[in-house]
This record gives sequence, C-alpha cells and structure tokens, in this order.
Amino acid sequence: MGTTYFFSLIGALLSDSYLGRYLTCIIFQVVFIIGLVILSLSTHFLLLKPHGCGKIGLLCEPHSPIQVAILYISIYLIALGNGAADPALATFGADQFDEEEPKEQRSKTLFYSYFYVALNLGSLVAETVLAYIETTGNWVLGFWICAGSACFSFLLLLSATLRYRHFKPCGNPVSRFAQVIVSSLRKIKFQLPTNGEGLYDFQEGDDTSVRRMHHTNGLEFFDRAAIVSVEEKSTLLDKGQKPNPWHLCTVTQVEEVKCILRLLPVWLCTIFSSVVFIQMLSLFVEQGAAMDRTFFKFQIPPASMTAFDIISTSAFIMLFDILIVPLYVKVMKRDPKPPNELQRIGIGLAITIIALIVAGFVERKRLKFANVNGKETSSLSIFWQIPQYVLVGVAEAFVYVAQMNFFTSQIPDGLKSLGMGLSMSSSALGSYVANTILTVVMKITSSHGQPGWVSPNLNEGHLDRFFFLSAFLTAIDLILYIVCAKRYKGIELEKREETSKDEVVI
Repeated sequence: MGTTYFFSLIGALLSDSYLGRYLTCIIFQVVFIIGLVILSLSTHFLLLKPHGCGKIGLLCEPHSPIQVAILYISIYLIALGNGAADPALATFGADQFDEEEPKEQRSKTLFYSYFYVALNLGSLVAETVLAYIETTGNWVLGFWICAGSACFSFLLLLSATLRYRHFKPCGNPVSRFAQVIVSSLRKIKFQLPTNGEGLYDFQEGDDTSVRRMHHTNGLEFFDRAAIVSVEEKSTLLDKGQKPNPWHLCTVTQVEEVKCILRLLPVWLCTIFSSVVFIQMLSLFVEQGAAMDRTFFKFQIPPASMTAFDIISTSAFIMLFDILIVPLYVKVMKRDPKPPNELQRIGIGLAITIIALIVAGFVERKRLKFANVNGKETSSLSIFWQIPQYVLVGVAEAFVYVAQMNFFTSQIPDGLKSLGMGLSMSSSALGSYVANTILTVVMKITSSHGQPGWVSPNLNEGHLDRFFFLSAFLTAIDLILYIVCAKRYKGIELEKREETSKDEVVI
C-alpha cells in the first residue's frame, strides 16, 4: 500500500510536467491492466500449483527464481499503474468543472466527495465478494475479475475522449522551483522592495488556463528571485529579450514555491491520520481474529469487518448534503456555516482519537473474556468492533475528502496533480510511520523475555496499551496541526479574465 501511494507522486509530476492528465491516466491504466493480466496468468500456470504438488509423500518443489521474479514484477506493475494514475484521474475529473462558475464550483467540490465514495464502494466489493471467492481457494478467478474490471473501466474512460476538457502541462516543477532558489541566492545582497512593489510579473502567451498569482507577504527571501536588476531591466526594455529564468523569475513562479512550502507543515500533520487508517487494516483485523466470529452458523472473516468502515464513510459523505444539512436547517431555522477544509481535517483527527480509545477499551473487554475461558480466541463477539470501525469511517469522510479539496485548491493551476499526489502520498508515509512505530514499540516492550504489547498471541500482549499510545500520539499531532492550520496563509489567484492580457511590471 505504501508503495502504491508513493507512486502517486511520480504520476503527479509526470502529469503536470510532460504528459498531461489525460495521457497519464491512459498510459498507467494500461500498465495496471498488464500487471493484473500477468498476475492472473502466472498464478494459473506457475504459482498456484508448483511442480511436484499432488503426489502423496512428496513435498511441493519451491518456486523458481524466474517465477518469483514474475510475481514481483506483476505486483509492482499493479502498484505503479494504480498509484501513478490516481492523482491524475482525480484532478482530470475535477478539470471538467469551471471553479469560477458558482454552480460548477459546487459540482467540483462534490466530485471529490463522490470520487472517494466510488473508491470505497470498489473496496467494499473487493473486501466482501472477492475476499469470499479467494477464501474458497478460487484465487485465479478473483484475479481475472480484477483484470476484467480494470479493462471495463479503461474502456469507459476512453468512451468520452472527444468530450473531455484538457489543460496543457506546464513544465517540470522541480526545475521551476530550482530556478527560484538559485535566483534568490544570486541576489541575496539585494534589498527587498516594500509590499512586493517593482517585482517582475509577466504572463507569457494567451493561455488563460494557468492563472497569475498575487504577491503575498512572508517567506520574503524568495522575493529576491523576482527583483529586476539594472542589467535585466536593460535586457527587457531595450532589447525586448526574454530573461534567463535562472537569473530572473516571475512573481507567479516565486509564489508557487511559497505555496508548496506553506503546504508542507499541514501535509506532515496529515500523515499521522493515515497511521490510524493503516492500523485499522492490520491491528483491527488481528483483534477481530481473536474474537468470537460466529454469526448463526457462519464464520465472519475478520477482514470483512472493514465493510462497516467503508459503509459508514460512503453513507456519511452521501447523506451529509442530502439529509444532515437539511435537517440542521429545519431544526436550527438558519443556514449552517459548514467547516472549511482545514477545520474538517481537524475534526477527522479528533474522531480518530476517539476511535482508538474505543478500540483500546474493546481490547480490554476482549482480554477479560479470553482470561475467563482460557482459550486463545475470546468469547467476546466480533460485533463489538463495529463502533470503532464506524468512527474510523466517519473520520475518513472528514479527513480524506477535505485533503483532496484542500491540496488541489491551495496549489497553482499547473500543479493540481501534484497537490493530489501530496494528499495521497500522506497515506504512503503513514504506512511506513505505522510500521516504524509498531517496530519500536515491540522492540521496547518485548525486552527481558516479555511477549510485547502486540504479541502473536494477543492474550499474552497488551494491544489495548498500543491503541492508547496511538491515541496519545494522534492527540499531539492534532495540537501541532491546529497550530499549523491557524498559521496557514491561503493562495491568492487572479481570475482568468484578468490574466487574458500580457503585462510586464518592472
């Protein structure tokens, strides 16, 4: 999972720099399909039944290095195709709406909500139907269903090709950022102008899809990159030549760097919210495996309990505008003031703390029932996990949708995919942070012959303490997040009609 979301940054950079969003979606969707087809074929012919299996008294021969290599190649192709296409696909869908039209801006905001709902509904099918198919041993069928679904979605994307709205890629953002830094260092002895007066501001060409950015106070060091020296003024006015971008940058280019730097503290704080969601996929499932999973005569797979998370996330997103807001208006007799994206992320972080505390108390109750019967599996029903899954689902609805909206709205037009990549890559780092925290805690708590808090046999450990520790760390992260959110300064963009004329300010 971490690798998949890490590839989202690569896809975002390629999308904004060279390929454009549509072409990025097409190329990496093909890579995704190739990976799934290779996995399905290799599983059917090579991996599912190794050579020598089925003979009484004989062990199966191990897989050859080539077979193992094919398996890993297919897995990484799937991760690359899925991860790299996701940010481009989300921003490409949002590109079909004009945010300067009130109705379309509302639709654009709703698009990210329903995009996340679609992802969750796909996960719901995977974690119920596909999980059941593969639990019964039909791995090949499960993989081919995935490959067929990917092909169908690819054809669906192609079907409306002639109707899409496209935006041109704006060049490599890494080189643009480097130009600002180098130019600032070259002019480190220059005196900064007051309120950005006299800084170089020029919009080249008639492409109004990329809007000019207003000068903002703060991070003044980078303003030096847009100071026009005497030599550069002569070059611009007398000779009419374009300036060297490694010597002189536009205000918009400088503001792009400022924008990314201002986003980083908020982005770092959102990483810890992903830690909780990663724990749900691992530790919540382990906890459920050690509980009574009987429902009438059916044994509930512990991983299927994540369906409550998916359903609660999707239901909350869909019912928020349809039911919750109208009900609020009817009861309070006034229109609500909805929280902005930063506030919604904060609310989601607060709910994750409650979810972890609830999970900790459920684990304590599970341990009491396990100690009574003396078995490794507690007699406490797995349905006691429903509240913690529902709380995590509501937290996801607040955090992830708000992240998508925030990171794409608070970033320049030419870097929208990078903004979405930042939002998704927080999940990648969250998975690595979660693994690091678990490793450190186990190393400390398993010393002197102790089984550790997250022991293979949960009855011998203290998973409840780990949940409480995670809640404490998330609370610290929430405090830091509130500080960063209050200090955050939003982006300032001109309207497109204001950028339709070229202008030089010296």
